[in-house]
Amino acid sequence: MGIKIFMVCFMLTSILYFLLFIPTRLTKPISTTLRPHMNYSNNIPKTGSQAYPVTFAYLISASKGDSGKLKRLLRALYHPGNYYLIHMDYGAPESEHRGVVEYVENDPVFGQVGNVWVVEKRNLVTYRGPTMLSTTLHAMAMLLRSCKWDWFINLSASDYPLVTQDDLIQAFSKVPRHINFIQHSGNLGWKLNKRGKPIIIDPGLYSLKKSEIWWVSKQRALPTSFKLYTGSAWTILSRSFSEYCIIGYENLPRILLLYYTNFVSSPEGYFQTVICNSKGYKNTTANSDLHYITWDNPPKQHPRSLGLKDYRKMVSSSRPFARKFKKNDPVLDKIDRELLKRHSGQFSFGGWCSQGGRHKACSGLKNENYGVLNIGPASRKLKALLAKTLSSNNFRKQQCSITITKSLLFGAEAMKNDEEIKQCHCCELLQQETATSIYEFEKTNQKAGRVNH
Repeated sequence: MGIKIFMVCFMLTSILYFLLFIPTRLTKPISTTLRPHMNYSNNIPKTGSQAYPVTFAYLISASKGDSGKLKRLLRALYHPGNYYLIHMDYGAPESEHRGVVEYVENDPVFGQVGNVWVVEKRNLVTYRGPTMLSTTLHAMAMLLRSCKWDWFINLSASDYPLVTQDDLIQAFSKVPRHINFIQHSGNLGWKLNKRGKPIIIDPGLYSLKKSEIWWVSKQRALPTSFKLYTGSAWTILSRSFSEYCIIGYENLPRILLLYYTNFVSSPEGYFQTVICNSKGYKNTTANSDLHYITWDNPPKQHPRSLGLKDYRKMVSSSRPFARKFKKNDPVLDKIDRELLKRHSGQFSFGGWCSQGGRHKACSGLKNENYGVLNIGPASRKLKALLAKTLSSNNFRKQQCSITITKSLLFGAEAMKNDEEIKQCHCCELLQQETATSIYEFEKTNQKAGRVNH
């Protein structure tokens, strides 16, 4: 009898341990065996708990032959206040992957700051398959456990920034931290039959040999327990929503992950469907991916490569990122020269490496400048774009659901009468926080004279 009681107590204690202790370990530093392929050290002096107002965590994905574009993008994007995780597709040769690892390890700035990592155990990524989504979630989990940040940004080696990181950090400094920039639509149109009903199998989930997705002859009915949404595969996700996707208190993220395993181009629908079907997060969405992209002729499935003729439109869009670019296209030199103040082989201009002038080379870290932001006109333009996106005239109207917009606009008292929100107290708190934060953000920009109604 004593042994039985002991075993029961031991099992209950183990279950309690996993329920309470393990989740708290999510955002703590990862162990050496799970760490990305780079030695971690951080010798940069910090004047406070956070030297910069906001921090971004980047995932940069690259495929076979992308190492040149990847290295250029990394130097254009780099900032000591952010974090960078690089993933090379398993389909790329080992020599190319090793070359990227050595490039990161041998860079003196990367080594000094210790905020650039390369995923050692690579994933095989299949075009239009769910393996791209699994790679994104993998990176998100690694970054959640390794460092503190405010937003997660996924880019490919074919992307390029249109603003310096100093300008991006300053522009986002007043944005509510739980806002998610996800371009989305509940009107799937032709995608209902071409994406929602077909069933595919991605060999990359179980094979080390790269091949195309397989199409199952039988189709499935559209789901009735949740609504499908679609949009851009490129997102800027809050830390809160990222944690919800990885260890969500609801089962929705896991159910949808299983559903999208057999979905064509799942990265263009998973995060949209999760957030728009979540009571706690559906009203934290800003309907934009903050990318400048031009598409082919309908049905707009493939982005067109950008060139010099697109430069003016890119700049006038005020968006911080653009895609896609061919390797060493002349327009990249123009962006480096005129927007990023970046000299060949150097970093983009920033206060952290300033030599005392707007046009000076930015080649290395100056410790005494850590925490300094050197703001340019692009920051003001991006702030204006963010203010417009989050204004009361646009933010609510363009969200995936407006069923509780009225509650949000009239405050917490009205929310108490909303039966849907009553079902989840934590959802109610998040919705109140969103309404208050957006109001304060808009009020701040109105005072600064940057919002024109």
